[in-house]
Amino acid sequence: MEASIQAIARMKSDFPTKFGIPRQSGLVDALESTIVFEPEFRNTDALRGIEGFSHLWLIWQFSQAMRQGWSPTVRPPRLGGNVRMGVFATRSPFRPNNLGLSCVRLLGVEETREYGTVLHVGGADLMDGTPIFDIKPYIPYGDAKPDALGGFTQGAGDFLLTVDFPSSLLERIPENKRDALIGVLSHDPRPSYQADPERVYGLTFGGWNVRFRVKDSTLTVVDITIEAQRQEK
Repeated sequence: MEASIQAIARMKSDFPTKFGIPRQSGLVDALESTIVFEPEFRNTDALRGIEGFSHLWLIWQFSQAMRQGWSPTVRPPRLGGNVRMGVFATRSPFRPNNLGLSCVRLLGVEETREYGTVLHVGGADLMDGTPIFDIKPYIPYGDAKPDALGGFTQGAGDFLLTVDFPSSLLERIPENKRDALIGVLSHDPRPSYQADPERVYGLTFGGWNVRFRVKDSTLTVVDITIEAQRQEK
């Protein structure tokens, strides 16, 4: 019998595109997102007891990385895109089943009129609209492995950029989004193989277009504008 799978929920997040999404869940804890269940799964009984857990596992689909076929090796951005590693030794989105796995912090459970019961989570690395196939509680006694080895990613999360965010530009961002945006920028959203200090990059976050440069270990925000689509509404 061939396996079938369907989305039980979708993520509502501040990232309308892939660019800028943290490379792993939990790197930017200030990021807040909402899990909205599909109509047939809007049953509060399915969430009974979930408030007792601080963190959740999400199994989801790399919906923007769908392609025909797959390759046994990929080029991890963390290695500059020049070294091939086995696909199952990486977290590349280009995988046989295009599945992702993320650990998020449960911020709260809310009953809404429009979407039924939703889950508010922190530290997610999912694009807006991402299909979620399953949700499971994080169980510390079984899931935590403090002595685990990280392979070629060892120490990858230690380096952070200094973010130079002029106050006149930062004030344009809603106060409750500022820490999350600064956290995203500090993790260097650029592809690892791009290092032109004069190049201006653009990141769309929460309805804002954020333009920045990176020189040495400092990221400087140079402009903030409202996303074009929102200006038209």
